[in-house]
Formats: sequence, structure tokens, C-alpha cells
Amino acid sequence: MTPALLPPRYSILVVGSLNMDMVLEVSRMPLPGESLVGQRYSRIPGGKGANQAVGLARLGATVTLAGKVGKDADGARLVEVLKKEGIATNFVFAAEKTATGLAVILLDNTGQNAIVTYPGANLDLNEADILKAFAAGSFDALMLQLEVPDEIIISSCQLAKKMGIPAFVDAGPARPFPLERIRGIDVLSPNETELLALTGIEVTSIADAELGAAELISRSNAKAVVIKLGAAGALLRTAEGMGEHFPAHKVNVVDSTAAGDAFAAALMIRYLETSDLRKSVTYANLAGALAATKLGAQPSLPTALEIEVLRQQGQGGRRLHV
Repeated sequence: MTPALLPPRYSILVVGSLNMDMVLEVSRMPLPGESLVGQRYSRIPGGKGANQAVGLARLGATVTLAGKVGKDADGARLVEVLKKEGIATNFVFAAEKTATGLAVILLDNTGQNAIVTYPGANLDLNEADILKAFAAGSFDALMLQLEVPDEIIISSCQLAKKMGIPAFVDAGPARPFPLERIRGIDVLSPNETELLALTGIEVTSIADAELGAAELISRSNAKAVVIKLGAAGALLRTAEGMGEHFPAHKVNVVDSTAAGDAFAAALMIRYLETSDLRKSVTYANLAGALAATKLGAQPSLPTALEIEVLRQQGQGGRRLHV
């Protein structure tokens, strides 16, 4: 019998942020001006760039992360954790005078969160840094988020285009961004809040999401837009005009902090494997749902085996409980 071939290990460059997350667990969100006693707190490695790098590595990719931390204990800890995940950190540089990025996350008993981020060293990432990363090897794809300076995102997309590799932009956190300057990327993926920041369109229905997706494609000329809709699932729209809504998988939500990052990593991996956006969004929905069932950002990111188990449960007719 011929042994089954192992899936290819795609080499992916992630250009993005690294933060230390301080997660404060509370019974509910505080009112304006209110002092609320928390239940407990944890310090957990995070940052959208690092999260997505870990998510990709756990799904079988060979990952290189380009980013910046401070010369402090948090920065050293973040790099140590990435190395344990098998991620190349040669291009995670240390800023001379700026502290490592920090995110303070309020997490309530329903699993919903509110996040305040201090960018810190992430904003010191410069073009010389990313040029070193791009020159270091041959990559199959580029992953980006919006937690580093605009010029870094724009330059990275241009370099990916020159190299002929697909570029995926996860459009978080929510903020305005000149999409016209990254025209021709492969996939742009915001959530509802990020869509509002980019287009001014508030999502109260699937029709609103479709309208926003069409505007994003017009402005960015992306091959596809995938809008993450939380409990409502995800919406796919392509440049050819194909659109489809994918319902979410129902799970017991513990912490939704890195669900979007798990979704982004799974979307990219499955697209590289299949070139099929519908299959990719279906797979990404599974990953996002699984991430919401665990506390913390990087600890919650699922493996390929965990996603497959959830997929088989769904196909077998077992109803997954909220």
C-alpha cells in the first residue's frame, strides 16, 4: 500500500503586532465612572500578528513573524512563546526606547470583551525591518493586520505583489485605512466594527454586510472580501459578484478574544490548500468557534485535529450547544 502523502507545509510570512494581554475577568462591563471589583486577571501572550502566526503554525504552516517588541520582560516572554510554537523569530526586532505593546482586556461572564491597546514597539516597525524579512526566503503567502503603521502594511502588500504571492489582510483593529493603496490584494477580512470604521456602514443585517463588502471590493480591488459576523457567521463576496452567507457554529462561548485571529489563520491555510473560498470560509468558521471556547488569545487557537473533530461532530448530526 502506498503511504498517504503528507499535506504541504506552506511557508507564510506574517507582518504584524505582538502584545502582552492583561485579561481582567469581571462579572459585567463597568458603567462610565464606575469602579468594579474584578474576579481574576491573567497575563497572556497576544497581539494580532503573533496570534495569527501561532494559529497558522498550529494548522501546519511554516511561519516567519516580522514585528517589534521592547527590550523588556514582556518582549522576551513573547519571543520565547513564539519559538516554542516553532515560529521563526529572526525578524522580531527589539525597539531601543519603546516598551512592548500591551492590551488590557475586560472579559465578562458571557464571554464578551472590551479591549484597550497600547501599541508601543509595534509602531516602531519600519520598512528596513520588513525588507530584511522579505529578503530572507521564499514565501507562499503574506498575512497582515492593521496593528502596525500604514506604510508597513502598504509596503508589504507591494512587495508581495512583486513576489507573486497572495496577500491576506485581516482588517483589525477597527480604524480608518487607505484601502486604495493596497489595491489588488487577495483577501480582505474585517468584522462588523472594522467594516463600520472602513466604510461608515453599520451592520444590522446580512444585507448591510453585503453592501459593505461591495464597497470594500470597489475600493481595494481585492479578489474577495470575507466579513466576520460573530454569532451570525461570515459573509463571502468575490470580485466577480458571488456572495454567500455562512452561519456560525454554536458553541459554549468562554472568551471571544482571538476568535477572529483563528478564523483568519484557518481561512488562509484552507485557501492555500484548495483555492476554494467557500471551503475556506466553512473551515474558518469552525476555527473561530473553537477559539471562543477557551480563555486567552494564543492558548485558545485550535489545531487542525481539533477543527476536524468539530467538523465531524457537525456532520454527524450532533447539535453543538450555545
